[in-house]
This record gives sequence, C-alpha cells and structure tokens, in this order.
Amino acid sequence: MRILITGAAGFIGQIVAQRLSQDESNELILTDVIEPQPPLSTNAPHRCTCVKADLLDDVQKVVTKGLDAVIILHGIMSSGAEADLQLGYRVNVDATRSLLDALATTCPGVRVVYASSEAVYGRPLPAKGVNESTVTTPEMSYGCQKIICETIINDYTRRGLLNGFSLRFPTVSIRPGKPTAAVTSFLSGIIREPMNGEVCVLPLAERTWKHWMCSPRTLVQNISIALIIPADALPSHRRAINVPGFAVTVQDMLDALSEVGGKEKLDLVREEPKPGLQSLLHSWADDYDNSLALSLGMVRDTSFVESVQDFLKTTRST
Repeated sequence: MRILITGAAGFIGQIVAQRLSQDESNELILTDVIEPQPPLSTNAPHRCTCVKADLLDDVQKVVTKGLDAVIILHGIMSSGAEADLQLGYRVNVDATRSLLDALATTCPGVRVVYASSEAVYGRPLPAKGVNESTVTTPEMSYGCQKIICETIINDYTRRGLLNGFSLRFPTVSIRPGKPTAAVTSFLSGIIREPMNGEVCVLPLAERTWKHWMCSPRTLVQNISIALIIPADALPSHRRAINVPGFAVTVQDMLDALSEVGGKEKLDLVREEPKPGLQSLLHSWADDYDNSLALSLGMVRDTSFVESVQDFLKTTRST
C-alpha cells in the first residue's frame, strides 16, 4: 500500500510508521510541519519519503495520485487548542479540510483513517456504556474541532469522495518523551517521570478517579486494523468508531508503578489538586461500550501493568 501519514513527526505518527514499515509491500509518505524522521526499521529508503509541509499551504506536496490510504494524525492537542482558539481551528479544522478536499479531488475514494478523540463527548453522559450513538456534546474546543472533521468525513464518504473512518481515541498512556499539551498528559507522567527519577505532579487527590485509556502498542494495532476494515462495514454517513480502551484508576496506576518500578518510585508522585481542572476531569466518560470496534476486529488492553512493562521495553530499546 502507498500510505500518507500526517503529523508523522509526533509520537503516534512515529510508532505507526514504524509498524507499517515492517511490511515490505508498504510505501510510506511521512509529513509534518517539521520534517519527520524515517522509521528505524526501514531498510529500503525508497519505501519512505519524508516531507516538511504545512497542509494549508503545501498540501499538493504530499497529495499525489496513487495513494491507497491516508492516516490523519496531525493536530493541536486538547489544552493547546483550548488556550489558543484560532490556532486550534487552523490546525485541527482548516488544515484537515484542506487535506480532505485535496484527497477528494486527486484520489477519490481513498481510505482515510482520521484520529478523532473521546473528547467529542461531554455532559450529560450515561453512567455506563457510552457508545457511538451517544449524543456528542463536547466541553472543549478540541472536541468541537474533532466533531467538525468527523462530520466532513461522513459527508465526503456518503458522497463517494472518500472511504473514511474516524477513530475516537482513548487517552494513550504511557507516552515516552516530555509532557505534551494534552490535559491528560499527567496520565503518562505518573509513570514516565518517576521511572526517569523525576517528580510527577497529579492535579487531583482522588485515588478512585478513573479514566479510559489504551497503550500505544494497542492503539497502533487498531489503526492498522482500520486500514483494512471493509468499506461497507458501517453506513456511509456514520463512520465513527470508539477505539477500545479500559478503565484505570489513579490507584491502579500507582500500584503498577510500584510493582514494576519499585515502591520508592511512589515518593516521586506529588498530589497538588487544581480546582479549575476538577470539573473538566469529572466531565469525561469513564465507561465505554466498545462492542462495535471489537466486532470489526479491534483489540483492547487488559492490564495497566503490561502497559508499564511495554513502556520500559520501548525506552530501553531506544
């Protein structure tokens, strides 16, 4: 397959490219506003092209005839989009619309896998079993921007211009590297920072607070599965899928940190509640019905301890 990945300089973009490059039949085009790096596993340089491009100004640099699939991962993350309204809409909506229009013209019917988010949901929410039929009422600009793009993808797919699926990601934990602009960044930091000998500050003191998450490894596997879902698996005007996750409490995360890293790592976790953040954290759903995604062949994590072990394997191999 000839696959274009946007946002390819980011963490998810890099690990998606790494996985897809292992299939020697794939040819990858990686693009971002900074030039991405080719995946380490690419032993045939001609199978991976890296392009620095702004999708609002340079979309024709990366949208060419012959694309089989596009994975849309670029974006300004949650708190970043909330802090700068215009930047969030420029990157998350305008650049995505520019890309989708170019694809519809140049590669009509191409498979599009769009990285949406569970931030599309907001209160009121059912106590259990949030699913794709739950009304979307986002409480952040980020979620609003994701819904706009999902709706465009639905319309373009209905018209036969694209063959799109919008994947509503759970929070991805544990991410390596530095903290991101996501509100949920502390959900990686609770493991990552202590494992690196650094302090992590938790913005809440409720050990029973839980969040719906998935590991990077499982997310990448499900993105790969989305590339081959039959086009008629969903109605052409309803293309959203809640990517499987599982509920993890703060206490679960601390227990996993202690089990894998040692009890002394707990001393590096500080609880400093931020009152302004409490309402937002409690507005998020923590129980999803992922039966649609599972029926389409997607998979889920079952243990946060395994997520921590995966994180250590990844960081030790780089």
